[in-house]
Amino acid sequence: MNTENKRAKNNIFFDERENIVIIKPPEDFSFNECLIFLGRSNNEVLHSVIDHSFIKLMKINNEMVLIKVYEENGNLLIEFQNQPSNEEIKIQASNYIWDLFDLDQDLTRFYELAKQDDLLDSLIEKYYGLRLIGIPDLFEALCWAIMGQQINLTFAYTLKRRFTEKYGEQFKWNDQVYFLFPNPDVIAKLEISDLTSLQFTQRKAEYVIGIAKLMSEGKLSKAILMDCGDYQQKCKQLISIRGIGNWTADYVLMKCLKERSAFPIADVGIHNALKIQLGLNKKPSIEEIKELAKNWVGWEAYVTFYLWRSLYS
Repeated sequence: MNTENKRAKNNIFFDERENIVIIKPPEDFSFNECLIFLGRSNNEVLHSVIDHSFIKLMKINNEMVLIKVYEENGNLLIEFQNQPSNEEIKIQASNYIWDLFDLDQDLTRFYELAKQDDLLDSLIEKYYGLRLIGIPDLFEALCWAIMGQQINLTFAYTLKRRFTEKYGEQFKWNDQVYFLFPNPDVIAKLEISDLTSLQFTQRKAEYVIGIAKLMSEGKLSKAILMDCGDYQQKCKQLISIRGIGNWTADYVLMKCLKERSAFPIADVGIHNALKIQLGLNKKPSIEEIKELAKNWVGWEAYVTFYLWRSLYS
């Protein structure tokens, strides 16, 4: 490995093989734990987990780019499937993976905090190395959060698949079809009936199309949100948008902007996980959760993610 080719920010190296890029992740990173999360649904339409590899279609500089990510000698390798991509595409794809797995985050303080909290300590012991796996695209994060409002996860995946297969771009490679999440410019032009025909509720269809219009018109973007100020100001900005309440705002800030203080405290999954982990007879109240969370200040998003992880094998 030639260290002169290192991307200083992200520990990205160009390999001698033309279609390979190497990422050196932090030592406290478990690719296996992340794959378990990414592979938790057989109905996922935007990526696949096969033979300990993560496969995803991306669009970079107007080019379809199919990547396969796997582990080798403690490093992550990104293999470009459909073309030996140029340097700019390789860097953008690598940065996406770096962001997806939150590899910039130093978890030293989180793990130190966990040692002083019996609940967290047991979760860390089981799932050490799990990173907060994000949704880097703001429109996808918002849509996924809205789709998941007041329905079970299984049906949410069904809605996402229908939505993506109907309105997302597709790419065929080796007899397999891969999809991109729909572009807000496309969704902004739809009628409500276009989405209710996919079994979106009237309200969810209105929310998704409304957000698509805001983004298409340049009134909402990830950059705009990031410039809003602190966590509370970002939250306030999101909640001002029709269809976005506290849970959705916290979910999006946690998953897309990686706000460590984001805490969707009303989330059913958090309540169920706490009930199980604490051996309670009933779900804890919001006040009880707030009391527990006094030990988690600044790391609520990571605690949430680890609690969610405890709900599936």
